[in-house]
Amino acid sequence: MAKDEEDDLLPDKDAAKGFYAKYEPKEILGRGISSTVRRCIEKETGKEFAAKIIDLGAAETGDSNHMLEATRQEIQILRQVMGHKFIIELQDVFESDAFIFLVFELCRQGELFDYLTSVVTLSEKKSRYIMRQIFEGVDYIHSKNIVHRDLKPENILLDDNLNVKITDFGFARVLKEGEKLYDLCGTPGYLAPETLKCNMFEDAPGYSKEVDIWACGVIMFTLLVGCPPFWHRKQMVMLRNIMEGKYSFTSPEWADISEDPKDLIRKCLVVDPSKRITVTEALKHPFFNTVLFEQDIGPLKRSLSVKSRRFSRIADLALLRKQSQFNARKKFQFAILCVRAMIRIKRLRYTPEPLRVEDALRDPYRVKVLRKVIDGCAFRVYGHWVKKGEGQNRAALFENTPRCEVYNLYINSLNR
Repeated sequence: MAKDEEDDLLPDKDAAKGFYAKYEPKEILGRGISSTVRRCIEKETGKEFAAKIIDLGAAETGDSNHMLEATRQEIQILRQVMGHKFIIELQDVFESDAFIFLVFELCRQGELFDYLTSVVTLSEKKSRYIMRQIFEGVDYIHSKNIVHRDLKPENILLDDNLNVKITDFGFARVLKEGEKLYDLCGTPGYLAPETLKCNMFEDAPGYSKEVDIWACGVIMFTLLVGCPPFWHRKQMVMLRNIMEGKYSFTSPEWADISEDPKDLIRKCLVVDPSKRITVTEALKHPFFNTVLFEQDIGPLKRSLSVKSRRFSRIADLALLRKQSQFNARKKFQFAILCVRAMIRIKRLRYTPEPLRVEDALRDPYRVKVLRKVIDGCAFRVYGHWVKKGEGQNRAALFENTPRCEVYNLYINSLNR
């Protein structure tokens, strides 16, 4: 885009002199219905930030006032929760008659949704790393008596070190003691059953902070296998499945997943909110408390490498005790082999059996590496989650001839 054309997309500088005096806007990072997110640079320090520019004039008169009030409420909540390492930091706010500028810390890795789209699924180790941060962020939000109500991969950003930043508090609300909410808001695939009941039954009991735990369960399910538990192309079927808590661990991807993450997901996706696990209980779950021999021993091996100071000292001691025939290096190597053997034995039941080339050609979806490629292609072709039924996999999507090719064959047959 030419420089002049890019400037035309920027708000009138006279309408927001404060923002332009302090920051220099750069390229567009994303767009919404009535907002644009741009990278910007603080002129005094040279630091980079992300500026969300909300166009109040994009809505009708009544909606414009509602948007202004909603944005002010979001700013108030952001200021209450800011300061936590896993929640987006609001840096600055500028308001004019036509625009509101919200300046946030810049998360270069973008949305967790985009990251998941590129890698298809996450290992248990990476899922544990990300989900622990999400639960800790939600725990802090709930400690302020705030419910987020729209937790999903699109509203979770990642920084350079893949650390989580929970964002988009547009639907968040501050709860009074014992208060229940009744309005329907959020994203369909992540809505809790009690939220849906408020839109279906007049005598619905309402909902509270438990809806965020349900959303965390959906996110965790999605990270592990690359598709959400309740997605369906027919929305009414999806909503019915949510109301009944109907999902399964029967797809081929779950064969590689251990029992602890499945158990945590089951406890998050409980239809009755009073029986659902709390954030504090979730953080104490065995999934987040691995024993020593399950952890990566690479750093320990590196810290005792031949070139390290610690090992140099050990080598000196070994030389002094050479008369006793004691070899510390061999003993340590033997200990490492024992630990690795214990890890392999424990994970033996989750290790897929080796497949012959003929089997892989006949059923490629059984091979984990090929499955990730197939799932990634399916997402890029269809642009949304492709829900698999019992005994079905995404590889079947590519066995059919595309409609355009069928149409061309039909036209060619008519011309003959």
